[in-house]
Amino acid sequence: ARATFSLPAAAGVNRTLYFFRGQSLELGTRRVPPNVGARVRSDAVLTLSNGGQESELLVLQGRPIAEPVVQRGPFVMNDEREIQQAFADYRRTGFGGWPWKRSDPVHARTEGRFAIHADGRKERAT
Repeated sequence: ARATFSLPAAAGVNRTLYFFRGQSLELGTRRVPPNVGARVRSDAVLTLSNGGQESELLVLQGRPIAEPVVQRGPFVMNDEREIQQAFADYRRTGFGGWPWKRSDPVHARTEGRFAIHADGRKERAT
């Protein structure tokens, strides 16, 4: 609570902050409400000033890779052809296959913790 922190400058990177727990947070001179993401400049020091209760935030940053990006559902590739191939691979194999007859195996609560391996072997928690 009431802490300040200086996020150092890092030229040439993309930087996003996600404020997900706490009462209030100031990024420089801007107040940010909880549950908000903010894309911020990375080429200058940024002072974070926390409000009256403990806060948590996630800092994501990285250098651009200068590659095209195409995203559809859970798949991220470089072009539309690769995205279509990823969907085809998933439809065909489920990315490695699913060895059970049903797609939603459900076991009795009385079973406790266990694992059934692809070869049929059952392993119980110790």
